Amino acid sequence: MSATKTARSRAAPAKENGAAKVEEGLNLFKSDKFDADVYVKSKCSLNEKEIKQLCSYLLDLKKASAEEMRRSVYANYAAFIRTSKEISDLEGELSSIRNLLSTQATLIHGLAEGVHIDSLSVKVSDSNGDLSNLENRGSSDIEKWSVEFPDLLDVLLAERRVDEALAALDEGERLVAEAKQNKTLDPAVIQSLQSVQNAIIERRQRLADQLAEAACQPSTRGAELRAAISALKKLGDGPRAHSLLLNAHYQRYQYNMQSLRPSNTSYGGAYTAALSQLVFSAIAQAASDSLAIFGKERAYTSELVMWATKQTEAFALLVKRHALASSAAAGGLRAAAECVQIALGHCSLLEARGLALCPVLLKLFRPSVEQALDANLRRIEESTAALAAADDWVLTLHPTGTRQSGRSSTGSLGSAVQHKLTSSAHRFNLMVQDFFEDVGPLLSMQLGGQTLEGLFHVFNSYVSMLIKALPGSMEEEANFEGSGNKIVRMAETEAQQIALYANASVLADELLPRAAMKLSPLHQANYRDDTHRRTSDRQNRHPEQREWKRRLVNSVDRLKDTFCRQHALDLIFTEDGDSHLSADMYINMDGNVDELEWFPSPIFQELYVKLNRMASIAADMFVGRERFATLLLMRLTDTVILWLSNDQSFWDDIEEGPRPLGPLGLQQFCLDMKFVICFASQGRYLSRNLHRVVNEIISKAIAAFAATGMDPYR
Repeated sequence: MSATKTARSRAAPAKENGAAKVEEGLNLFKSDKFDADVYVKSKCSLNEKEIKQLCSYLLDLKKASAEEMRRSVYANYAAFIRTSKEISDLEGELSSIRNLLSTQATLIHGLAEGVHIDSLSVKVSDSNGDLSNLENRGSSDIEKWSVEFPDLLDVLLAERRVDEALAALDEGERLVAEAKQNKTLDPAVIQSLQSVQNAIIERRQRLADQLAEAACQPSTRGAELRAAISALKKLGDGPRAHSLLLNAHYQRYQYNMQSLRPSNTSYGGAYTAALSQLVFSAIAQAASDSLAIFGKERAYTSELVMWATKQTEAFALLVKRHALASSAAAGGLRAAAECVQIALGHCSLLEARGLALCPVLLKLFRPSVEQALDANLRRIEESTAALAAADDWVLTLHPTGTRQSGRSSTGSLGSAVQHKLTSSAHRFNLMVQDFFEDVGPLLSMQLGGQTLEGLFHVFNSYVSMLIKALPGSMEEEANFEGSGNKIVRMAETEAQQIALYANASVLADELLPRAAMKLSPLHQANYRDDTHRRTSDRQNRHPEQREWKRRLVNSVDRLKDTFCRQHALDLIFTEDGDSHLSADMYINMDGNVDELEWFPSPIFQELYVKLNRMASIAADMFVGRERFATLLLMRLTDTVILWLSNDQSFWDDIEEGPRPLGPLGLQQFCLDMKFVICFASQGRYLSRNLHRVVNEIISKAIAAFAATGMDPYR
């Protein structure tokens, strides 16, 4: 030990010298005029040698600081031990004080019990402490009881013996009321009873405040809370008790919410689930406690409903802020719908307790879900428009087996594989299929009709782009339904133009209605075969969806009408604007032709060739769905004949022209019309309307010929 001290004493002067040097170096920093910026700038121009010296200097400072800390610990170690000993002594004294207080409380309790037993035999639990007992003991005993009874109440309140205090208050009020009915009591006794009554009122209020304070404490829960609220109700302050009960449950779940943090991701399902659990569990427990304590009294039930509605609204605002807002803005319909479903699932459990709060949630969540719905539909429309600008309008089977979100869809993709569509139509169909995977929860929000309406407008916009892809389409048709100035690649060939019609007709007739069936509660998830699928579609489709499909077909008819009108005009008129179908071709036959060749006119031959060519193209495009091709060719034939029927200048020349219609012209005209009937019938695109119009045209031509005075049947 002595050797160690000697070594320390020898090392001490060296350390003290080093410490003195360090102390001198620190004087610069201790000065009141020290400027850190100036000091740093002065050191910034150091060379390598000076930098090394500075580093060495800083290392010395570090070592000196460590040594200073060590010395400080050794120097104050004794003070630390002394302080710890004093703290230990204080703990012993506190323990002694606690024992003394416990002994004093025991003594007070014993004294109270003695008073409780000996004071006029009037105990709270003693049913014989009635007015006759007081009367038998005389006025002095009543005055003595009047002095001791408030002290008894104070003891009960101090010891928080709530049930006994309630019983004592009720018993005291009964005794005072009965004593006051005695007309023979002295005025002094009556005054004493009045003081007791005032004391009872004051203690009753004190007990009520005590119970209210206990109910407001976060640590008061479960049975203790219900006991405090029930006691407060027994004191006659039911409205306050009910409000305190609801506030206690509110404060409890607000405290629990402090540990709940919103998710940093766009998907807030976990946050919604945790928050729903907290809020609706608190509401459920509050409803149970309210029913157990207050029963079904209308006033308390109404307050409970209003409170639960307010908490539900606050919950909805939190979910919208932290979960739905980002999802709706980004078009995350699935995430938004799942958040709503989670919240509704928890909320619906309250219906068993008589609280139907789901309509409140639906009303508040609806705008956010509508925003997500609109964003999804807008994304479908914009994505499809972008693909239409580069679509080569060639029908193909879909090459992949996954949808754009990466989720597999056996049923819907099977539908896509069975149909030949162009690239933009495939994309449109897959996005719609994916979209309807997300809209199932929207049924509970009564958004099914709005969903169908939005999808119709998106499809209508796509049809408008298909119309714009037709060469020479009218400007007002191309801009229909807001297609605006979107760039669309032109369909130059007849095959490409028929592909446009194939896109629209297959989507409107089969793919979109089948996807929309997911909005129906009768939707069948799996189908065994195509026949069974179409039968189920017809049986399960609601009137709303039938009307929606009819509107889709009407939108396709716009494309079909534009297609047929353009081909009819190309057939009838030349590039210079001259007509291939005029009255002169029939009127000028007589006198210029000696004998009828019994061969159709060139324009109807060209119509026949065009229809056959289109029928051959459509046969490859509409395998198994020849009905679409038949309807297209039928509409094209009708368009040409209807144009002839409605061409007033043609009939003016036939009926009132400079030259009358001759026998050869009438024969050629009838031959052309019969030729149309013949090839339309063979091609199976002869409609009743076409047959009727042709007969009317022939009759009109015969009437014009008969007006010249000649017999048309000669």
